[in-house]
Amino acid sequence: MLSVLIKVESRYPVNRKAIRQAVADVFQKEKIGNLSAEVSVIVCGARKMKELSTKYLGDDIDHEVLSFPLEDVTSNKGAFMGAPDDILRLGDVVVAWPEVVRLAGEKNVMIDEEMGFLVAHGVEHLLGKHHEE
Repeated sequence: MLSVLIKVESRYPVNRKAIRQAVADVFQKEKIGNLSAEVSVIVCGARKMKELSTKYLGDDIDHEVLSFPLEDVTSNKGAFMGAPDDILRLGDVVVAWPEVVRLAGEKNVMIDEEMGFLVAHGVEHLLGKHHEE
């Protein structure tokens, strides 16, 4: 069973169903849809994203999405191998709402579509996929 925990500040009109679907789509694409896993998705503003970027990446870039894995899932060892409840907790995907709106406008797509794209991108990072692959 896939559990998607979503935290959104109340001023952002986020479609939670679209976020859950984006995560589920990545799991299906990667053929891990039957895995018991948990992913957290946080939607925040530009200031919070800048704060996270500065603190954890040491840069001053306006990121659209950041991923914070709980551990390196590409290795064969780790705390998840024997989780007592058999749920793989992958980590957090953080998405900047202002960037979602800006990119959707630039690409001339619906906000839900752009949010889904960015969430999927973040989940792929949690699964160990990176840009150079």
